[in-house]
Parts: sequence; C-alpha cells; structure tokens
Amino acid sequence: MHGEPNSLENGFTVVHEDQWILVLDKGCGLLAVPGIGEEKRDCLATRVAAKFPGARIVHRLDRDTSGLMVMARDAHSHRHISRQFETRGVEKRYAAIVAGCPAEDEGTIDLPIAKDLLRPPRQRVDEEHGRPSVTHWRVVERLADPARARLILHPITGRSHQLRLHLLVIGHPILGDDLYAPDEVRAMAPRLCLHAAHLNFVHPSTREPVTFDSPAPF
Repeated sequence: MHGEPNSLENGFTVVHEDQWILVLDKGCGLLAVPGIGEEKRDCLATRVAAKFPGARIVHRLDRDTSGLMVMARDAHSHRHISRQFETRGVEKRYAAIVAGCPAEDEGTIDLPIAKDLLRPPRQRVDEEHGRPSVTHWRVVERLADPARARLILHPITGRSHQLRLHLLVIGHPILGDDLYAPDEVRAMAPRLCLHAAHLNFVHPSTREPVTFDSPAPF
C-alpha cells in the first residue's frame, strides 16, 4: 500500500490512491475542512474533492499541523474507517519539536480537556468538565542553544488541540505555536513544529492493516 508520493501544487501531496481511500500529506497553513466565513472556505476537503469527486473527510488536522490524513472515496469506506477512529483502532504518531528538554526520556500526560469558552478557539485543562485525554510522548533527540527536544507523540484520544495543550501544561510548548506558546517560543520557528508522521489502520476493502509514514519537514 505504499507508493511514490504525487506532488501537487495545491497544498497537499497524494501519498496513496486506490478506489476506496486516499492518503494525503497536508501542508502547514491549510484548513482540513471549511471554517466559518467566506475567507475560510478554502480547505483540503474542497481541494481534494475537486480532483477526486466523492472523496470525503474522515478525520481532521489543525490548520497549522502538517502531515498524513486519510479520506474515504465511498460511503462504505467512510463508515469503516470512521469506526476505527471512534474505537481508537487507528495508530497515530506525530513528530514535534518543543521548548526545553524533558528530564525523562518518555512519559504519559493524562489531563481532561474542555473548550476555553472565554478564549476561543483555545482549549483548557478542566478536571471537572473536561473529556478524558491521554498522550504518550518519547524523546528522540535533545538539542541545545537554545534547549529544545524532538519528540514522538502518540495520542490515545483525539481531542482538539490535545497535543499542543498537553505539552504546554508539562512545560514544553511546541515551537511556533501561535495559540499556546509564549512569544519567545513562538518565535523559535517559522511554523508550528507539529507533523502527523505515521498512520496505521485496517483497509476498508482488503481488511488488511496498512501503514503510511511521512518524515517531518522541520
């Protein structure tokens, strides 16, 4: 199920294409689905559907998060893959660069998340009303001048802004994060250093596991 990427001049790359699914590598700065307002109508979903009629979104990435997304090309495939996301049957890995170097080599963040109604679109940790949210992380490289670390992140749940908020709370905000990072960390990178680098799920037709990987562009 692997193939040579097909680069396109429209903010995404086709990593894999068959009659049931598309696997795409989304660029940073492109919305996954339309937002509110005319200026936010342009997005990955509409661009892909223009080239592949009938393709439909199964899951999302934040606008400034780059990396792998799967889209379904028919109703059966959409139901099959959506169910895997709902039951946490899809394995996802993200690459990130954070400010500072964690003292440990790996860990787990288990903090419930809810919408921050006073500062939309931000989320916040809310022990009383938040939804369960769990992220595993592992250091793969420690960097200096300034101190920062490259991490692999494995989200068990898929809450909005989960990775960005969880890393902020443990004291290691993601470089270039314009929503959560302090100004000095935001200025350390020209973009959000968060990339969906790995997807593994069961193909809706063959019923065999398929794996896709995309190296981080930072």
